[in-house]
Amino acid sequence: MLLENSPQNTTMPLTLPRLFGWAAQQFGAKVAIREAGRDISYTALNDLRRCAGRAFMAMGVGHGDRVAIWAPNSAEWIVAAAGAQSVGAILVPLNTRLQGSEAADILARAGVTLLLTVTELEKGEPLAMLADQALPNLQQRILLPSTAAGSVARAISWADFLASASPLDDAKFIAAERAVNPFDSADMLFTSGTTGKAKGVLCSHEQNIRVFQSWSATVGLRSDDNYLIVNPFFHSFGYKAGWLAAIISGATILPVAKFDKRSVLETIERDKVTMLPGAPSLYEMLLNAPERGDYDLSSLRLGVTGAASVPVQLVRDMRDILGFETVVTAYGLTESTGVVSICRPEDEPETIASTSGRAIEGVELICANPNTGEEVPRGSEGEVWLRGYNVMQGYFDMPEATAEAITADGWLKTGDIGVMDERGYLRITDRLKDMYIMNGENVYPAEVEKVLYGLPGVAQVAVIGVAKAPQGEVGMAFVVKKTASDLSAQAVSEYCGQQLARYKCPFYVEFVEALPLNASGKVLKTELKALAVGLLGGKKQNS
Repeated sequence: MLLENSPQNTTMPLTLPRLFGWAAQQFGAKVAIREAGRDISYTALNDLRRCAGRAFMAMGVGHGDRVAIWAPNSAEWIVAAAGAQSVGAILVPLNTRLQGSEAADILARAGVTLLLTVTELEKGEPLAMLADQALPNLQQRILLPSTAAGSVARAISWADFLASASPLDDAKFIAAERAVNPFDSADMLFTSGTTGKAKGVLCSHEQNIRVFQSWSATVGLRSDDNYLIVNPFFHSFGYKAGWLAAIISGATILPVAKFDKRSVLETIERDKVTMLPGAPSLYEMLLNAPERGDYDLSSLRLGVTGAASVPVQLVRDMRDILGFETVVTAYGLTESTGVVSICRPEDEPETIASTSGRAIEGVELICANPNTGEEVPRGSEGEVWLRGYNVMQGYFDMPEATAEAITADGWLKTGDIGVMDERGYLRITDRLKDMYIMNGENVYPAEVEKVLYGLPGVAQVAVIGVAKAPQGEVGMAFVVKKTASDLSAQAVSEYCGQQLARYKCPFYVEFVEALPLNASGKVLKTELKALAVGLLGGKKQNS
């Protein structure tokens, strides 16, 4: 299949094993992955992928089996994922910040038979955290290379795992990878589970490749790009818009295992990083880093961001201060194979700053009345619905949840509130679940956050609704100040009063050192709500 906006203007294979073989032929000795002083060429990456695939076969992994990776970004993560997918297994990435019980719940519900992990994660030693968990399907544990100290009991080393591939007849592996179908499920990414149990989202090989071939061409990812991937591989942004897009385009992948501002700045200068996507919080932290001026960031060319709230000033600062030639905003969710809409680099600056672009090619997008399913008039708020080849195959083993999310005629209901203009450009205003009601008026925190980002001295901000009589709910703003700022709560309140209707102005303002973020860089508003409960216990709640 030839996509109109293919990065290489050539027919793209539509399964992961064929894609890696194609990339080896196209890019050969070019560096595919650079990590800790080690360079892996596209040819070598394909060889490693095939070796891992044979090793998975030797371990008894076959078509449709689930293989999980619970580890930070690394070259081995990519090799393991591609190796498993090459024999028809379904990849199940796990959030590196999970507790043992949370990881075990996903492993059990997904029926994972083989787990690849490391010696140490944020919450402790993964193998120890899982030791007392009931996981009857889990047959093998493989320990990826790691610099952290830890027990290797109950696991096979990565080296021994790869060595197990050698006795296997190569013809069996070739037959297995050729049997992988474009419509086979390639992965099962679990949603955050903020409104209940996390759900396993199934997407196919073809969906992944088609969506991110289109994404790569639209944002302008090139084979001469050095792509610093800060976004975690367990998330679509780091996996699909990350290393998968890089392989489609022939770029060089620079994996980041753990975010550190100084280390990222050093890498940009040393490796001449050109491509640096991320959540808005990534760029905000770099902009607010006191040491930023000590580093040469002139190589930065392309930035891609997106969230419910992308401040106009942030986009300007990315261009004017960080030096990006191109800044593009986009919108997507796990259930849409990661992408719904995207701006084009040729769009005027105001469009890029204030919208999430228009639908990717081949996808229908509307703002709908959630009760009737009818499209609301352009310029009016509605729930974002989409239909097309990027809509997930479904939630694993959850037919009722799948039926609730996807209508009988194929529309995926996102739960996001948005406004579409006459050109089809989408502006996300908030999540349905984040909206709160103040004296009968709907308040969308994202709107308030965008206003507050325009206040000098504000580095980061998040707004939530909290219960208060008699209004019902009021706003509470959590603000991170810029370095050396003397911003006061009164100044924040006065600024909001000048910019917003009274009912939208935060009733409470709290200054914090940092906002709680998940590994994808999104603000954890559930943690802010818990913090608010403790803080408001000591506050006088005036009428």
